[in-house]
Amino acid sequence: MKFTKMEGIGNDYIYIDNRDHFFDYDPAFITKISDRHMGIGADGLIALENSDKYDFKMRMFNADGSEGQMCGNGIRCLAKFAYDNKLTDKTHLEFETKAGKRIVDLILEDGQVTGATVDMGVPSSKVKDLPMVYDAEECINGEFVVGGKRYRGTAISVGNPHIVMFTKHLPEDIETDGFKIEHSGVFPEKVNVEFVEVIDRNHLKMRVWERGSGETLACGTGACATVYAAILENKIDTTCDVELLGGHLSITYRDGHLFMTGQARTTFIGEVMEENYVR
Repeated sequence: MKFTKMEGIGNDYIYIDNRDHFFDYDPAFITKISDRHMGIGADGLIALENSDKYDFKMRMFNADGSEGQMCGNGIRCLAKFAYDNKLTDKTHLEFETKAGKRIVDLILEDGQVTGATVDMGVPSSKVKDLPMVYDAEECINGEFVVGGKRYRGTAISVGNPHIVMFTKHLPEDIETDGFKIEHSGVFPEKVNVEFVEVIDRNHLKMRVWERGSGETLACGTGACATVYAAILENKIDTTCDVELLGGHLSITYRDGHLFMTGQARTTFIGEVMEENYVR
C-alpha cells in the first residue's frame, strides 16, 4: 500500500488514494499502522475517494480505527494531496464528508501548496446535534457532571461533537479529565474535549483531547468549535488566532460560517509491506 504522511500544524495522518476502493478500512489494520512504535505513526488515516456530488470524498479514521465525521487539519492536507498528485488542477475544491460539504481554497507559493482556507460550515450549539445528555436545548457555559466531578463548558457541533472548557491557565494534565469526559454517558457518541485559555480578544491557547486518538498537537474542528464557543460567551471578536501545541490557526466567523486558515505539509512518502489488508 502506497501512502503519503502529511501534517497540518502537527495533526498528522496517513493519506491514501482509495478511489478504486482497494482498501477496506479494517479498524485493526488502521490501528496497527497508526501506532508510533510498531507502525507508521499517526493520529489516524485519511482516504481520498470519488464523489457523485463534489470533486472528491473524504474518509477519516482515528488512531483507534473508529471513523470520524471530519478533520479540519486533515482536509487541508487532503486537498494538497489531490493537487500534488495531479488528481486535479483546481485550487477551489469541494469535498463530500460525513459532516457535509466542505469547501477548500488552496494557498500556493511559487507553485507549491503551502496551506489552505476551509469553509467549515455552520456550527451548532444545540445539544441534540452532538449529542449530549443535558436538560436544556443548549449548554453554553453550562454545568455537567462526570464521575461525580462537576465541569463547566460549552457544547458545540461543527459536524463532530466538542465540549469547550475555558480555564484560567491551561492544565498540565488533560488526559485524566479528557478521557473521563470522552467516555462518559453524558456524550453517547463520545466527544472531543478542548481546554482553553483566553489571552486576549484575538488570541486563544488550546489543548485538545480527541475522541479515538487522545491528545493531539492540533485539531482544526476543535479550534473552530472553541472560537464559536468563545464568541457565544463574548470572550473574543470574530477573527481569532488559536495557538495549539503544533502551531497556529486563524479562524474567522462570518455570515454564519466558520473559516479556518492554516498550513499543510507532506513529511514523507512510502509503502506499507503488508499482505492481508485488502478485500
